[in-house]
Amino acid sequence: MAESIQVGDKVGIYLDAKFGEKEGWYEGVVFKIDPYSEHRSFYWVELNESAQAVLGIKHISVFNPKNIKPLG
Repeated sequence: MAESIQVGDKVGIYLDAKFGEKEGWYEGVVFKIDPYSEHRSFYWVELNESAQAVLGIKHISVFNPKNIKPLG
């Protein structure tokens, strides 16, 4: 699913159990895509204000395609 994501797309990103109590889905907008290989990329996401408040960061990169999904 991640291969259909483009710069400017609104996305949901999943932070897993290694983030402890902050585990869950957060929303943001893709602002950069760095190709890693023919089939994978790093998706750079600017988090929305509520996610920034919870996580204490503005930008995050997502590599695992299972942890990013486009939002309508």
